[in-house]
Amino acid sequence: MRTLSVLGLQTAPVPGDPAATLDRLPERARGALAVAPHGQLLVLPELHLSAPPLPLQPSAGHPERVAVDLPGTLTRRLGELAAETGLWIVAGSVYERGADGAVHNTTPVLAPSGELAATYRKVFTWQPHEHCAPGRDFTTFDIPEIGRIGLAICYDASFPETCRQLARMGAEVVVHVSLTTTSDRGAEIVLARANAIFNQLYVVSINAASPAGLGRSLIVDPEGLVRLQAGDGEELLTDVLDLDAVTRIREFGTAGVSRLWEQVDRIGTGPATVAPQ
Repeated sequence: MRTLSVLGLQTAPVPGDPAATLDRLPERARGALAVAPHGQLLVLPELHLSAPPLPLQPSAGHPERVAVDLPGTLTRRLGELAAETGLWIVAGSVYERGADGAVHNTTPVLAPSGELAATYRKVFTWQPHEHCAPGRDFTTFDIPEIGRIGLAICYDASFPETCRQLARMGAEVVVHVSLTTTSDRGAEIVLARANAIFNQLYVVSINAASPAGLGRSLIVDPEGLVRLQAGDGEELLTDVLDLDAVTRIREFGTAGVSRLWEQVDRIGTGPATVAPQ
């Protein structure tokens, strides 16, 4: 059985202070492992390590002030933590300064070896509110002998193309990191279930805790059933995902009847042909 032990850290940064936020991460990672020593994958919220100001506080210029190089000092420190704990770390996302000077909203992934295993630049930026440059490619990474993980950031999940493309790329779990401060978190919860159902995969959606975000992180199984859902405060979500369930559900169908993925894979997703009248 292929299992993945997830530690979802629904938390809030030290507002406006990335250095202080990063300094307290090792203690929290160790604390999460103390709760679930079998943990394999630690997930942080969107922009956690860039420590944005709280909602309704002035934030103009913050992305440019705190943007970092990837790889760089941040990924070195995260890599040291990954090597110490033996965890894969999906470090939420950070403001990244690209080679051309543009600022991206980017997820770094650190392997237990300490190496930077993957980076993903948010494709569907929250326009017109978010001014980061969008990425151009979707990203997955492999955890050896377990499975393939896809990455999504906040507004990405509102577009069905995101999870569909990640599934096409072999993802069995989509890790969706979020910093949702607005009243549509309820819609994101519906979308997490819908994306899981459409693509018959797990969705791990980790949002920032109050007062930075609205929380309500959740883990959804490949049939769209909510395994866990947090409240709005700081909380650690722990779960062990059976990735063989993805294979089973895609083969036999949701509830044993609806073979969505097999049908899409067999017929394709091109435009339907309209018969002449």
